[in-house]
Amino acid sequence: MPTSRRHFLQTAGCLTIGFSLLGPTWSEAATSAADELPGSLGDYPRIDSWLEVLADGRVRVLTGKIELGQGIRIAVAQMAAEELSLPLNRVEVVLAETGRTPNEGYTAGSGSIENSATAVRYAAAAARQKLLTLAATQLQARVFQLKMQNGVITASNGQTRTFAQLLNGQQLTDEVRLPVALKPKTEYQYVGKAVPRPEIERMVRAQEYYVQDLRFPGMLHARVLRPLNYDSKLVQLDEKELKRAVPGLAKVVVNGSFVGLLAEREYDAKLAQDWGKLHVRWSEGRALPAGQPLQDYLRTLPNTPKRVQDKGTPTNAPTLRASYYKPYLMHGSIGPSCAVARYDDAQRRLEVWTHSQGVYPLREALADMLQLSKDNIHVKGVPGSGCYGHNGADDVAADAALLAVAAPGRHVRVQWAREDEHCWEPYGSAMVLDLSARLDPATGRLTHWHQQVWTDTHSNRPGGKAEKLLPAQYLAQPRRPADEGATEPSGGGYRNADPLYAIPNLRVDAYFFQGPLRVSALRALGAYGNVFAIESFMDELAEKAGLDAWDFRLRNLQDKRAIAVVERARTIARQQQTGENEGVGFAFAQYKNKAAYVAVVAKVSIHEEGTPYRPRLWAVIDAGEVINLDGLKNQTEGGMIQAASWTLLEEVKFDRHQVRSRHWEAYPIFHFDEIPYVDVTVIDRPAEPPLGAGEAAQGPTAAALANAVYRATGKRVRELPLRPEKLTREA
Repeated sequence: MPTSRRHFLQTAGCLTIGFSLLGPTWSEAATSAADELPGSLGDYPRIDSWLEVLADGRVRVLTGKIELGQGIRIAVAQMAAEELSLPLNRVEVVLAETGRTPNEGYTAGSGSIENSATAVRYAAAAARQKLLTLAATQLQARVFQLKMQNGVITASNGQTRTFAQLLNGQQLTDEVRLPVALKPKTEYQYVGKAVPRPEIERMVRAQEYYVQDLRFPGMLHARVLRPLNYDSKLVQLDEKELKRAVPGLAKVVVNGSFVGLLAEREYDAKLAQDWGKLHVRWSEGRALPAGQPLQDYLRTLPNTPKRVQDKGTPTNAPTLRASYYKPYLMHGSIGPSCAVARYDDAQRRLEVWTHSQGVYPLREALADMLQLSKDNIHVKGVPGSGCYGHNGADDVAADAALLAVAAPGRHVRVQWAREDEHCWEPYGSAMVLDLSARLDPATGRLTHWHQQVWTDTHSNRPGGKAEKLLPAQYLAQPRRPADEGATEPSGGGYRNADPLYAIPNLRVDAYFFQGPLRVSALRALGAYGNVFAIESFMDELAEKAGLDAWDFRLRNLQDKRAIAVVERARTIARQQQTGENEGVGFAFAQYKNKAAYVAVVAKVSIHEEGTPYRPRLWAVIDAGEVINLDGLKNQTEGGMIQAASWTLLEEVKFDRHQVRSRHWEAYPIFHFDEIPYVDVTVIDRPAEPPLGAGEAAQGPTAAALANAVYRATGKRVRELPLRPEKLTREA
């Protein structure tokens, strides 16, 4: 796999020139243009921030987003190829890399298509306009007489110019100005089509693709010894005995309670880590709140309240009250986190290869931790083996950076073990949700709604701060986040707590606490817990009102696109036949109340011991204009499968001393033979903007399963996961 250094040297010498054909300079109209340009163009309005024409006529597209399995690379290529009338195989996409691609922050929140890909679309369309104008001058023709195809512009007299000939080694540096003439949708060749991701073949064949596959000549392998728990400190480490036990150990790095083990062979690094787990002494640290219901404990913690929504009057004499609970969940990445770093001591320059979701924020955090200039740190994004959310990617990159500084001149690869990943990644926060509502019995419509959310933050990414990097917290001069007893009222905890239904009197309150476990972003953030609670509660309210669950929702919806999705899902649900111990459930939401609309239908069969066996799931999704039909379906299918595993199986367990969910046996996820049947129906709306879809199915899937279980068993389970013991015990 080519190194970033080589890639950087190959591409650093591009010549650029501006063609002043689109009016005033950016600085003269920055404010008005930035307010209107789509996606990330407001921050990076120049064409060459997003694409370059190569000498062979291919186009290189630059995106500040990282490929997480969501298919952003192929979607971006489709949009650029479409606007430039190029074959897909003549479009190369460069993923997030500091100093090379735009700084688009984090790849998160289902925003890559709306922000980055849309910016690429407009930049490519502006480039098309510019290339046609240049060709008209060189070919002495009018723009409307020219045809662009396969990187060649042809005049009516047969004369041609390739993109490379037009630019003669230079680049288009002009700013994108509105209006931009996009390609008519009637002429689309790629957008809206199901184009497979070309890298999937490499994955299936186990070829080099992931950051875990990176190898460099003379590379050192490393492992890190972790404390017993978050607050443990190093008490004793016998380095001489460790080196006698593992002769292949090349170096031991001890900085406070941070212990790094480096070896020429990965096997020796792992042996040293295993020896250390048995022989290194740590202080006991702070006890965790085991032995009591976690949802009760969380309510007792100091919290920071926030009134999220306050419309109309409070809920008086509610028709129904109910409480719901979501436990801590882990990312459980199939491939544990990994990073490679190299430090040049003479130049004080650090290079890092990482699957972080934010290469620029990580660069700032590393600069803060190491007291280096961020200009001397180069961070290249490389896809990792599976993660939606903030797992250990930033932390392992910080591990690698610290150890590379201790072993200058050599690449250092840090590979987390399964136990590292399970115990030390930041989890998705536990949540407690209290709901109350009042109905008008005459109309079956909601008149009042009050939702209370108890939650930790759902976004604790480094964001340029060293104290949010795990190893920085254990150095001799530790950088630890302030323990204030409550978190700031932000971070996605109340995402989707505001129902999409038409409710004249609505109140949403969030109470942010600082819980016992390390937490951060996990796919859908608070939307998973909030939608689970809302849509379970909607089913309970429908029953209380004596109404069909579908009709009840439709009575309380006004959004026409939402209604269309629900009605399509109802058609699917009514085609399902149920027998004894079987049930069909339904749930709906619009992610963040502004992204994709998704309705999920779930059918479950309950075994005698209370196990929901291989549920069947159907989704109907409206994500606006479809860019890649295959990618959209894959995202929705994957979201349903992951959410079903969360809902039926997953929960982080701990005792007084440490997290006990250290291996797959203690933190089960779906096995292949347990994966549900899934089917996705897409409502394409080519006249509407594309909407984020990657995190839209999680909440509806959880509630649909809970509603289906209720119909199959008569037991309403409000505490996740839907484990067999909750279905077999007396209500």
